[in-house]
Amino acid sequence: MLVGFFHKSIKYFSMPKAENSIAFTNEVDQDLQTFLLRQDCQEDLTFGLWTPSRGSQRTSALIHTILYPEEGDRLVHGNVAFTKRYFEHACKRAMSEGCGIALLHSHLGPGWQGMSPDDVVAETRIAGTVESLTDLPLVGLTLGTDGTWSARFWRHVKGKKFKRLWCRNVRSVGAQLRVSFADHLIPIPEFQEMFKRTVTVWGEREHANLARLRIGIVGLGSVGSLVAETLVRMGLQHFVIIDFDEVQTHNLDRLVTATRRDIGKLKVEVTARRMKAAATAKQVFIEKVPFSVVEERGYRAALDCDVIFSCVDRPRARKILNHLAFAHLIPVIDGGIAVRFKKGEFSGVDWQVQTVAPGRVCLECLGAFTSADASTEEAGMLDTPSYLQGLPQDHSLKRNENVFPFSSNLASLEVFHLVALVTGAAGQTEFGVQRFRWIPGILDYDVERKCEPYCDINLLVGHGDRHFQLFGRDPGAELARARQAVSN
Repeated sequence: MLVGFFHKSIKYFSMPKAENSIAFTNEVDQDLQTFLLRQDCQEDLTFGLWTPSRGSQRTSALIHTILYPEEGDRLVHGNVAFTKRYFEHACKRAMSEGCGIALLHSHLGPGWQGMSPDDVVAETRIAGTVESLTDLPLVGLTLGTDGTWSARFWRHVKGKKFKRLWCRNVRSVGAQLRVSFADHLIPIPEFQEMFKRTVTVWGEREHANLARLRIGIVGLGSVGSLVAETLVRMGLQHFVIIDFDEVQTHNLDRLVTATRRDIGKLKVEVTARRMKAAATAKQVFIEKVPFSVVEERGYRAALDCDVIFSCVDRPRARKILNHLAFAHLIPVIDGGIAVRFKKGEFSGVDWQVQTVAPGRVCLECLGAFTSADASTEEAGMLDTPSYLQGLPQDHSLKRNENVFPFSSNLASLEVFHLVALVTGAAGQTEFGVQRFRWIPGILDYDVERKCEPYCDINLLVGHGDRHFQLFGRDPGAELARARQAVSN
């Protein structure tokens, strides 16, 4: 690559001392691969725009717009160079839209790519100008011939010097979750004999991809605790578990991680203890977050995840997780159970599971929550007994019956969704919306379901923190902490 211009005065963006990653949709990924992997086997390049998604530990650059070069914008001669005009155009677009700049180019080799001296010179020469104009660091990406991405952020050190910070992974999100990992930052797990049968099913590479994901589990009740135990026994290594509540007596008939001695203890503590005891990986990392995903600490922790399991029944949490799936490009695997009674007697039950991400139907269009119910919860009404008493007996906000066999089957289906999403085992990447119906005892599925015409969730895809954030106070979590303080 070649550049021919000088630095302007620099206003440096202070990068957090934390990890970095990249994400884009399957559609953007495919468009980039089609453009950059040339039939004539020469390298190519393009600029793109990104917006940040800032978690508690991780900053992700969400690439949502490709600024394809026009005639005369770059020189292709085996290697490739961009012109000053092209770079200036990218800067103007980024400034006008309040976005960061990404430089993406291809290399003639497979796998995670390093950088040639020319690559380093090209990116460091524009890093200062990019930050001075956008207040965001330059992001560089390289595409290998097998579709593997490598990526880095450029962080200011001193004067005109910048430090390369390799990203832990690059995620392509949609119908499938394709992840390129930096092996030097997240090593491939060492094979163990206990994984032999698991690896035989979906292969060593796919098992390594599963094991290195950071999995978020929001809600550690009957379903969430089973998901946690299943995944840690499968050899997965990195978890963020989020729940503000404590174990209560009525939980014990369906909480696989707890016993009588755990009554009154935080669910995150009880679950983490059980996960460490059941773990099959040589190392397991569990971040315990005793907050609601509605609160900033829970919200930011969720943004650190590659995939999130939604094991909650409150509408506001589901609204937030739906937003994270699309705006922040974090697939969310969600499930729910609806038990029905007629004249006071059990008459049936359904449980449903779906994965939401760009290109898939969203939770609101599926009826998993309504904005009206989320607003009611935000106002604190769902924690007001008089309000709940005034609702009809069959209202969705009052239906909280559950038994262990229902939970165990739902948790199993949710884990199946993760395996399909990541491994594509047997050519299956998505199951659509699945619903088990007690009557007549069958599992329905719908892979064609789309968002309603009036749904605007797709306008937010990949825009992260750019427009708004949804965290705030959670009256239910605050009440739980007050109750815990009294009991302690």
